[in-house]
Amino acid sequence: MAQVGSIAELLKQGAATAPALGAPEGVLPLSYGKLQALAMQTLQTLNALGLGRDDRIAIVLPNGPEMASAFISIAACATTAPLNPSYRADEFDFYLRDLRAKALVLETDSDSPARDVASKLSVPVLELKAQRSEGAGHFTLSTVDGFANSAVRTGFAGSEDTALLLHTSGTTSRPKLVPLLQRNVLASAAHIGSTLSLMPHDVCLNIMPLFHIHGLIAATLSSIGAGAEVCCSPGFNALKFFSWFDEIRPTWYTAVPTMHQAILARAERNAAILGRSRLRFIRSSSASLPPQVMADLERVFRVPVIESYGMTEAAHQMASNPLPPRPRKPGSVGIAAGPEIAILNEDGRQLAGEEIGEVAIRGPNVTPGYEANPEANSKAFTNGWFRTGDQGFLDAEGYLRLTGRLKELINRGGEKFSPLEVDEVLMDHPAVAQVVTFGIPHDKLGEEAAAAVVLREGQAATERELRDFAATRLVDFKVPRRIVILTEIPKGATGKLQRIGLASKLGLAP
Repeated sequence: MAQVGSIAELLKQGAATAPALGAPEGVLPLSYGKLQALAMQTLQTLNALGLGRDDRIAIVLPNGPEMASAFISIAACATTAPLNPSYRADEFDFYLRDLRAKALVLETDSDSPARDVASKLSVPVLELKAQRSEGAGHFTLSTVDGFANSAVRTGFAGSEDTALLLHTSGTTSRPKLVPLLQRNVLASAAHIGSTLSLMPHDVCLNIMPLFHIHGLIAATLSSIGAGAEVCCSPGFNALKFFSWFDEIRPTWYTAVPTMHQAILARAERNAAILGRSRLRFIRSSSASLPPQVMADLERVFRVPVIESYGMTEAAHQMASNPLPPRPRKPGSVGIAAGPEIAILNEDGRQLAGEEIGEVAIRGPNVTPGYEANPEANSKAFTNGWFRTGDQGFLDAEGYLRLTGRLKELINRGGEKFSPLEVDEVLMDHPAVAQVVTFGIPHDKLGEEAAAAVVLREGQAATERELRDFAATRLVDFKVPRRIVILTEIPKGATGKLQRIGLASKLGLAP
């Protein structure tokens, strides 16, 4: 990917007639030439309505090529703020207020509660109408609402303009607002493209939600930066995955571990489709990939699985396992893949190799800081390093191993340990398909370990059997005192298993 300073310039990476955006079920691809024209049309529409660079435009659209093209086209000339279309009215109220949105993009005739909230907050609505006869993701924007403002800064955005605003998950506190500049998202897209050796002939099948950094940058913008194609599904559906896979014939896809596990569960019955695959690799990110799942994926798909490490504040990618012939290490998130990586102690001092501490990063993809949150910034930034909140160490070859999220460490009577360690042990039990270990309150010890487990189809195991199995591999204080066997573990909006708050959801906390 050639060095570019803006998303508008990034769109010139692909040949004019080459496909940029696609979709399954027979949809005509949208070429790079048409995507460039769509970005120019969007710029003219927004500027005519008084919307310009750094004006905040919330986007509430379902997954698919229109969401991808709206993100790209609007981010080229204004600031995008994609929101989960499944939010309730009170959530839309919070996010639209916090964003100080100047406009909201909705599908024509959408009955989203965001429409009524926008009306209450006097946020004008832009109606998006898909034009798939022109290609996947082609659309027009129109409005019946009045726009009182006039664009102060017209034209395409520059490298220092904000391209994307996303909130952190806010699991334990009020969500923090993360501004990502044009140069941040472009740097991350370039890092991903370089790590994966993306070329114009590559095709990514995107099954990640496009209100999340993983789908927006790892799948979409990295593909556009390579002049390649990204085919956008309407959202993850394990029952439809292999029909999409056979139709699109992707060279790669990226997903979170729970999606990979759901795909694996249906892989054996789709052997013929796998036999004619042209897959080059599989990528996993956004949560820890159990080594057992990595091994199963590589055995079934017969391609390397590349586990990567990302977060919103880094415009996604921070570290990644490399492609062959360099080694992939199961249980490791790989080597620095863009920003520099250091391990810091509590005082901010860098630790030597294989010492455990907090993972920190610095580089061109890292946000300049949380918006309007000096307290969070003072905690997160130390001497130019951004502290990720993850605990880990670098091995002798520079591969990063995460030992847990600092907030998720279980503290049993002063003995602190990572739930990941317990997960990996329980995943070795032949009956276990999925596991999440988490802390539950204890009146004397502070916390005890518990685990939620999903069993493999046709397999059986009792709580006692699983505890006894764990006791053969773990010291006593790490053995879960409760193991809850479920048909499905509650997941977040992006398909990730969530430890924090799980005790309450399962009725194991007061």
